Amino acid sequence: MTAQFASQYSSEYENNVSLLPGQSLDWLKSLRTEAFESFSSTGFPSLREEEWRYTNVSAIEKKLFSPQAIADSATVDKDWLAEFILDDCLTVVLVNGQLSSELSSLEGLSEQVTVQSMAQALEQQPETVKKYLAQAVSNDEHSFVAFNTAWFTDGLFVHIPAKVILDKPIQLLHVVSQSECLSTTRHLLIADEMSEAKVIETFVGVDQAYLSAAVTEVFVGKNAELSLFKLQAEGDKAYHFGGTYVKQERDSRFKHHNFAFGGLLARNDIHTDLDVASECDLNGLSLGIKRQHIDNHTRINHLQPHAISRELYKGVFNQRARGVFQGLVFVAEDAQKTDSEMNNRNLLLSADAEVDTKPQLEIYADDVKCAHGVTVGQLDEKSIFYLQSRCVDEETARNMLTFAFANEMVDKVQLKSLHDILLKQLLKRFPQSGVDKDWL
Repeated sequence: MTAQFASQYSSEYENNVSLLPGQSLDWLKSLRTEAFESFSSTGFPSLREEEWRYTNVSAIEKKLFSPQAIADSATVDKDWLAEFILDDCLTVVLVNGQLSSELSSLEGLSEQVTVQSMAQALEQQPETVKKYLAQAVSNDEHSFVAFNTAWFTDGLFVHIPAKVILDKPIQLLHVVSQSECLSTTRHLLIADEMSEAKVIETFVGVDQAYLSAAVTEVFVGKNAELSLFKLQAEGDKAYHFGGTYVKQERDSRFKHHNFAFGGLLARNDIHTDLDVASECDLNGLSLGIKRQHIDNHTRINHLQPHAISRELYKGVFNQRARGVFQGLVFVAEDAQKTDSEMNNRNLLLSADAEVDTKPQLEIYADDVKCAHGVTVGQLDEKSIFYLQSRCVDEETARNMLTFAFANEMVDKVQLKSLHDILLKQLLKRFPQSGVDKDWL
């Protein structure tokens, strides 16, 4: 970041810091100050950093997005928004980075479960927030995390007590309704011992340039199970950074389904630390068209023995789109009996599409079972010929094979309302000739 951009962001921060939640809490003010100083000294990540070598975010610096956006629900087209609200879910809506009570609905929420905005949680239970905030990820992870810590305007605080099973999934719907907006949110998801819950993050916005930066910290207690779904379907001119950082205790189970469909430039980080005999399942699908750039960065840290992890990420890229996958499985010296598999499969539909993939295993234990694989290629001509021999024209054959490749990840989602939206988004982005929705 140049001195010009740094000084302008500093000026913006000084003008707005008093409006950020938690200003009466000394510990939070110190955390924000430390984060902003860290960000100011380094700027946004550069291509010189190994974990960002394939993703150039310099365009974000030059836009100088403003946090002074209106969070009024009146700025949101409610008919358009209704397309993304899931049935049979508790819904929390954040407009331009701030919770909208008018658009949210928590009817039927168990009294045992806490679901409130981060601003409310900082007022009503600051010591609980202090216990968890910045514990799953620190400001020095990279400068986007520091940026989020300094700037976050609101977020969601979810606490599921021990042995409580949440009847309905919680949908966290992020909406950006103005161009040149900076939407920065921080979430805490806490599932105590032997609890179960499902949380769905959805990101949508206007077809204008804006920056959405969301960090989610997840804590899964002993023998608890948490499933987290993310649908990023933002506008073609949007910029997106999303970080999910997870701490798993022993015998816990965490599942993550990441669908990256929108944005001009999108980066997703999913990192998790596994304890004794815990399980982690990461699934992802990226769809890139036009000049989209979609970067997925995953890291699974096996820190204790007997843990199991499975990871499957797929990408489909057409026209001049570019995909990036960097996946790391780290096995510590004490993590004996680790069982881990990682796969990344990519389909290129044009000669101008590009994928950079970098799967990694870093193993320091000697009694483990670990494997990883990667494929990048085009549609199988033999499969196309087989369909043509069954009276299917070539274009339809290609569409059917492309859909089948991507739909494997959609079919992993068992929540019908979310599955239907994912299917609609998939069919919207690729040719539908030969794919009859009534079959699905």
